[in-house]
Amino acid sequence: MAANLVIVESPAKAKTIEKFLGKDYQVKSSFGHIRDLPKKGLNIDIAKDFEPHYEVSADKRKTVSELKTAAKGKEVWLASDEDREGEAIAWHLTQALKLDPAKTKRIVFHEITKPAIDNAVKNPRTVDLNLVDAQQARRVLDRLVGFELSPILWRKVRPSLSAGRVQSVAVRLIVEREREIQAFKSTSSFKVSALFNVGKSILKAELNERFNTEQEAQTFLENCLPTGEAGKKAIYKITSLETKPAKRTPAAPFTTSTLQQEAARKLGFSVAQTMMVAQRLYEAGKITYMRTDSVNLSDTAMGQAKEAITGNYGDKYYQPRKYKTKSKGAQEAHEAIRPTYIQNSEITGERNEQRLYELIWKRTI
Repeated sequence: MAANLVIVESPAKAKTIEKFLGKDYQVKSSFGHIRDLPKKGLNIDIAKDFEPHYEVSADKRKTVSELKTAAKGKEVWLASDEDREGEAIAWHLTQALKLDPAKTKRIVFHEITKPAIDNAVKNPRTVDLNLVDAQQARRVLDRLVGFELSPILWRKVRPSLSAGRVQSVAVRLIVEREREIQAFKSTSSFKVSALFNVGKSILKAELNERFNTEQEAQTFLENCLPTGEAGKKAIYKITSLETKPAKRTPAAPFTTSTLQQEAARKLGFSVAQTMMVAQRLYEAGKITYMRTDSVNLSDTAMGQAKEAITGNYGDKYYQPRKYKTKSKGAQEAHEAIRPTYIQNSEITGERNEQRLYELIWKRTI
């Protein structure tokens, strides 16, 4: 019988991880969040420092009961995702299963591979309450803003409208921008372009200034016409020619936002579709964690990339680059979104998974 119980968020991830850990570990899923604020009422004690009152969701009571039974007499490892939501799920599990937070091991990993899982098991920690508080603050704000403002919208504007911590601010930004657009006074300007015969080819050129009125543009054109003999062709000269070397560098590896943008542009995916497909790829152990703001690649990934490039294209195409995240507060310890096994340029599976994987592989390489 297994002496350890590992709890993850999704059943798909549980199957993959159980294969890596072996018979001493039982891996079960919490199926996401197990506790939340009840749907009816505010359930936040404002007088007690905005203390939230949670309850086990009705559809998760059976799951919690099964996890309690499975945890008896075993060492429990909480292996939910390493973001705020994942940390909150781990904390809620300690509360619902009545586990001692000081003795319960918390493990995180950026990719579902055997080396990553083994390394996480060797380096456990406890639940990070700072991350938990960050998630709770967001959840409490969601409830305070939405619960208080939405009913006002229903009464004053229209039923079924909703207000939120993020969407209300975003709507205001859009409205302010739209008002600027409506208040903008447009003005016309005129540009002049010409086609010149240069030997047997045509050279297109554009004047580097614009005219405020059509008459000014017309006057300029008339001044450019040849004088003297009717029909005589005007002759123009190129007085200087400057050539500059151009350099294009590859785009940085994918973060969550750049993956969403590129998948929309090249594959026609919505944001929700991109994240759903990426989640499946991650849980199957094919890509690293898909919620990240870092463009950093690990030394292991760089080594895999070198082998893939030199093996497929030759040594001269291997030009290693180390990207650094410019955004303040980015987590450089995390990695960009990349294939877990870079030597695999394609995968089997559902067509959209193959397409998104190919996009990630090409960007990484």
